[in-house]
Amino acid sequence: MIADEVIEGLSRLGVVHKKTLAFSPWQNGKAEAMWGQVEGRLMAMLKNVPDLTLDFLNEVTQAWLEFEYNRKKHDETGQPPIDRFLAGPSVSRRCPDSAALRLAFTKTDSRTQRRSDGTIVIRGRRFEIPNRYRHFRQVEIRYADWDLSHVHLVDERTGQPLCRVFPQDKAANASGLRRSLEPITDECPMLPAQGMPPLLAQLLDQQAATGLPPAYLPKNDDDSENQ
Repeated sequence: MIADEVIEGLSRLGVVHKKTLAFSPWQNGKAEAMWGQVEGRLMAMLKNVPDLTLDFLNEVTQAWLEFEYNRKKHDETGQPPIDRFLAGPSVSRRCPDSAALRLAFTKTDSRTQRRSDGTIVIRGRRFEIPNRYRHFRQVEIRYADWDLSHVHLVDERTGQPLCRVFPQDKAANASGLRRSLEPITDECPMLPAQGMPPLLAQLLDQQAATGLPPAYLPKNDDDSENQ
């Protein structure tokens, strides 16, 4: 719960990250009580079941939660958990889809793009930056340490994903045909002057249509001296 991916993911989803003290199970009594039921009831019933699979464990856990744990009367509240939940105010919200959750639980990092081949290194693996972003010296990426199959290039100002980046395929690059690239320059091309800009001409027309006098009258220096 203290991994960078978890902390940043909860922040992006608007979830307040409140951690309990280490080695203090009494601060999270509800979860501890539930795990006691899992170990004492559910796992005890599965003790003699041969050839357990993950799919079967998911199925029996769902059935046990719905029809025993959520419907059994609680000693302190005097209500089953499902009735207690339905009687209280709803603070739930719609869960994002799996793609949004996968992108949310990632950590942000910065890399220097190698100009010779447009690649970066993440945990010892080299990834290719798309050619349209080859002018970036520093790039911001988001990824999870446990899943390098989904690495995203993001906008450092807004945090919005720009594209996915993929591992470099050296064999395909060695035999691929490449087009020549135009040199990257920092100079902005100057457009040739073609009279008054259209926007300024439109503003002048709007001002003339109002019929209002100028904001000031030009001063004649000769007349002021004669006076």
